[in-house]
Amino acid sequence: MTRQEQLSSGLVALGIDLSAEAQSRLLAYTAFLEKWNRTYSLTALRDPKRAVSHHLLDSLAILPFVTAPNLLDVGSGGGQPGIPLAIARPDLDVTLLDSNGKKAAFLKQAVIELGLKNVQVISERVEDYRPADLFAAITSRAFAELVDFLGLTSHLLAPSGAWLAMKGQRPDAEIAKLPAGVKLSAVHRLDVPGVDGERHLVVIRGQ
Repeated sequence: MTRQEQLSSGLVALGIDLSAEAQSRLLAYTAFLEKWNRTYSLTALRDPKRAVSHHLLDSLAILPFVTAPNLLDVGSGGGQPGIPLAIARPDLDVTLLDSNGKKAAFLKQAVIELGLKNVQVISERVEDYRPADLFAAITSRAFAELVDFLGLTSHLLAPSGAWLAMKGQRPDAEIAKLPAGVKLSAVHRLDVPGVDGERHLVVIRGQ
């Protein structure tokens, strides 16, 4: 199966309809990531056969739950989930935040190469980041435990905003440690084509 076929069938399974142009950009992103990854170790994934499932479909699985006008991707690394979400939603303003200079350099170049007008890259520690506007949604993929994720980013969340934490197994132990003043909104199990093991999205709101 070609990457295009993998992507097309995966999008159907996820119930996501994307234009041919968006799909082409997604595949260009994976190729660009692989090129840089040979030198800069942006991601631990080395198997090119898993690039579509683990980089694209895994990120896009949360797309139905991204309803905010803007989104912050914390510890973006190689650009997941922020870049695939930005490609799928050109109306979504996405900020990619990573304190690692090499990763931020990759992200900035990827934004240029892919022509993503709705993405900005910030190379700064999350606790030091003070944007002019707060974010309606903050996401991360394997960035930190929930309590640490919330603690490091609470100053960045807009009133009535939501944290969208991407996890593997359902993190019940982490959920039990959530601090007062936040509300567990939902835990969605995600079935990602081509990805073995569990995937969950934990949605948390401020009170």
